[in-house]
Amino acid sequence: MPRQSITLTEQNDSWLKHHVDHVKDYANKSELINDLIRSARRAEAINQKLELAEQSGFVSQTSSEMLAEFKEELKK
Repeated sequence: MPRQSITLTEQNDSWLKHHVDHVKDYANKSELINDLIRSARRAEAINQKLELAEQSGFVSQTSSEMLAEFKEELKK
């Protein structure tokens, strides 16, 4: 895997450290950052599909309306 060097704000570094040291879902910051990137890529892909659906005329709702509907369904 390629190695990267990144600079983080103190707040972001503290957040990452907290999740690694206390939440313990990840063994290290690299695992967490890779998971965050995967989540962002997935969200980006979903948003692109929503845009294409809106532009196709197949869906009459906007992405904002869909998101609001999904959030309402989650409350149930």
